[in-house]
Amino acid sequence: MDRMTETDGLRIYLSQIEHYPLLSREKETELAIRYRDEGDEQARQILVTSNLRFVIKVALGYRNYGVKLLDLIQEGNIGLMKAVQRFDPTKGYRLISYAIWWIKAYIQNFIIRSWSLVKIGTTQAQRKLFYRISDLPEAVDHEDHLENVARLAGKISVHEDEVIDMQARLKAHDLSLDDLIGDRSRDSFTDSLQDHRPDQEELLATLEEREGLKEWVQDALETLNPREKYIIEKRILSEQRYTLKELGAHFGITRERARQIERTALQKLKGSYLRSQPAAA
Repeated sequence: MDRMTETDGLRIYLSQIEHYPLLSREKETELAIRYRDEGDEQARQILVTSNLRFVIKVALGYRNYGVKLLDLIQEGNIGLMKAVQRFDPTKGYRLISYAIWWIKAYIQNFIIRSWSLVKIGTTQAQRKLFYRISDLPEAVDHEDHLENVARLAGKISVHEDEVIDMQARLKAHDLSLDDLIGDRSRDSFTDSLQDHRPDQEELLATLEEREGLKEWVQDALETLNPREKYIIEKRILSEQRYTLKELGAHFGITRERARQIERTALQKLKGSYLRSQPAAA
């Protein structure tokens, strides 16, 4: 029923846009200049409507991604309108030659947003891979598959692991937690989930322990000399840890000397920690 409704809607839409004639180069340039220089909304509307049929042609190229064609056309139309806003008629090329990139970009972004609740294609390389993964041919065996993966990865300059990961993600489907576990079961996946989160008492105890440890670290660091403190902070406490070579270059010493200073500092911290512990009864 939905399929028939979509087909009928597409047929009606096609019959409507057939009434908008294509523009000659001269007429298109005239309208584009009017819109750019005078903000003529009627000129903008004519530029958009005369190119709507091209949006359909582009959208048809993406109809195998499981997204409704009318939705793709709608997104492509938004890209077309954005292109009209930015089009420079003095460059010498036709509007559709420029708009095609905006149309594709809006359609592709919509497909990626609609494909899964889990984000995919968050980088430019991943987006490119998303639309090129279909180029991966069927493999005879595992070794043949790895060769195909390596070939595609080389073509679009991504790591082979990214190709394998993207292929696996596109083969999978989103699963609703409200779905039943089996055909004969009345339990949903939500019913099988266990809450492993700690209760309020455990959270409070963990927080107090962390705060105490944080205070101890701050006090313990003050027992080190400036060079030892710097090395411990950069080697252990920093998110981007320094190498011994980098620390040696910073202080103008050898890597081995930096290692010795680090070892001495750790021994001091260990001694400080042992002294802070309550004596055994």
